[in-house]
Amino acid sequence: MLTIRSALPDHSISHFVHSFWMLENKTGKDFPATLLPNGMVDMALIKMNSENWEITVRGIDTMRSQVMITANTKMFSIGFKLLAVEYLFENSVKDVLNGGKNISNDFWQFTEDDMNCLENFCNKASQKIQTISTESIDSRKKQLFELIYSTKGSMPVKELSEKVYWSSRQINRYFNQQFGISLKAYCNILRFGASFKHISAGKLFPEQNFTDQNHFIKEIKKYAGVTPKKLSKNKDEHFIDLMAIKKLPS
Repeated sequence: MLTIRSALPDHSISHFVHSFWMLENKTGKDFPATLLPNGMVDMALIKMNSENWEITVRGIDTMRSQVMITANTKMFSIGFKLLAVEYLFENSVKDVLNGGKNISNDFWQFTEDDMNCLENFCNKASQKIQTISTESIDSRKKQLFELIYSTKGSMPVKELSEKVYWSSRQINRYFNQQFGISLKAYCNILRFGASFKHISAGKLFPEQNFTDQNHFIKEIKKYAGVTPKKLSKNKDEHFIDLMAIKKLPS
């Protein structure tokens, strides 16, 4: 069994951060896992069988992927909302769509003490994120992402465009340049990720804006490769996102 812990961000950084995580593989053996698209950009500090920590950033996942969590791996991660890409990372993540890259520790300045526990990691990361001024954030972008996350990707692109007074063509250009996918594709992924909570609780009917039960099943199979029922059973606990979501505070 993997050890997984989670924490939610302070309100002061919730425009950038979805959640914090810690994972440890103390099973003594490698653990095969399946990662599912969740709509987040993840930054992770990972140590595998050595004293060296690596920092990686993973772009948006549009498909499931198989990973091997090697024995003795310890990892701390931050699930970032998309607004963080432009204003915190100051760089596009379209080049790491369905992939990742190493980044330097220059900005974060994490030390060994910060990786002693999840609380220390959260405190250090939060302090660094709070140094980024929010005054320069484009009001349209801020409102757009607030609507996207508050509706869990269920609001149609046309309606989002009208509410923020920003054309859908311009929004899609921004999404493709920054994240490598269209707004509609991202909203579909976010809606899929929002279903983890109730699927993990055995609720196998759509609670988000799916057309009907067949549409719900089709979308779950598209991203997870299995039906909602099989996903909820999570045999051998290989769907790590469903394991993790149960640890997330309400």
